[in-house]
Amino acid sequence: MLIDEAEIYVKSGKGGDGSVHFHREKYVPRGGPDGGDGGRGGDVLFRVTEHLNTLAAFRHRTRYIANDGGRGGPNNMSGRSAEDLVVLIPPGTLIYNAATREVIADLVENGQSVTICKGGRGGRGNQHFATSRNQAPRTGEKGEPGEILDLKLELKLIADVGIIGIPNAGKSSLLAAVTNAKPKIGDYPFTTLEPNLGVAELDDETSLVLADIPGLIEGAHHGAGLGDSFLRHIQRTRVLIHLLDGLSMEPLADFTQINSEMALFDPNLSKKPQLVVLNKIDLPEVQGRWKLVSRELKKRGYQAMAVSALDRKELTPMLWKVVELLQKAPDLPAVEEIPIYKPGKDEKAFEIQKISEGYRVSGAAIERAAEMTYWEHDGSVRRFQKLMERLGVDQALRKAGIQEGDTVFIRDYELEWTD
Repeated sequence: MLIDEAEIYVKSGKGGDGSVHFHREKYVPRGGPDGGDGGRGGDVLFRVTEHLNTLAAFRHRTRYIANDGGRGGPNNMSGRSAEDLVVLIPPGTLIYNAATREVIADLVENGQSVTICKGGRGGRGNQHFATSRNQAPRTGEKGEPGEILDLKLELKLIADVGIIGIPNAGKSSLLAAVTNAKPKIGDYPFTTLEPNLGVAELDDETSLVLADIPGLIEGAHHGAGLGDSFLRHIQRTRVLIHLLDGLSMEPLADFTQINSEMALFDPNLSKKPQLVVLNKIDLPEVQGRWKLVSRELKKRGYQAMAVSALDRKELTPMLWKVVELLQKAPDLPAVEEIPIYKPGKDEKAFEIQKISEGYRVSGAAIERAAEMTYWEHDGSVRRFQKLMERLGVDQALRKAGIQEGDTVFIRDYELEWTD
């Protein structure tokens, strides 16, 4: 079964906490600060591997959390940095921010990778905060929190040729006849419930990857029938075999309908080179209809052929015609790799909300600083207070009417306001 959609939770590693420590040695009464830095948290990155062709692995595991960095130690010893968490995905995977539907990355080539969540930096030990006026600082930093994202993954099959048409046109039979694929075949609508891939080898140097796309009906771009979830698989192909059902009462109307559905979903789809193929030419009534159909298609500027998937008639000439179209077809637009996802908003921005218990302050920079503060050390608390002044939080709280003794909430921390 082809699994082509998944939703997962990813979190990069938190940076290791910096150490607040003073050197201890016999006959050295004032050893000075020697707290080491914390190690870097692990990144979460996605990497393409040609050994995968579905998103099935994400059905069983939906949470991907990188390891945290190691804590800093005494004697200026830095904590160990965590290894990156590598998530393997098949070629053709689109990665979205599930909340905003923003495309984060589009990965198509084997080995291509992208860092989605950057690991938090390690906190600094108290060795960094010593000054001529404060030679024994009880000040340090906890590690920076990791980044968290809910992601939606979508797979677009990568094939040279897409086989499209209405239900029961014979797409699966054609794929089975020209490749080693074994799709489910039956004499009823929507036999094919998922795209199928197959490889056709014409000679030692020429092969084609073909994708059989489930049958499209009117309204497919709105989700009718099997919906629009399969239309995106056509976007990766360079040439289309548009298969017409020779037994249909109006094959040309079917042809127009499918092209309209593709254009409504993505205008570029209707511009792809198409080889129009009338199937079931082994039947007498189809042979009688072929002259009219081919003449009309020629007027519209399309190349047309007639084949029989059942009798394997004219299949090889059809494939060589596809090769010819591929040689003339433009390459797919290059996909730019996005190296690291970063929110577009100003991280120094903050909001103040008056609540019944006091005031809640929210914002990327102020929340991160709260997470990195050693609240048990007076020096670290003073650093946090100065940061609030630099960001303008202090002044904004006064303007909002805060009074002595009011409670300020920053994430899970409760602070008492004093002037």
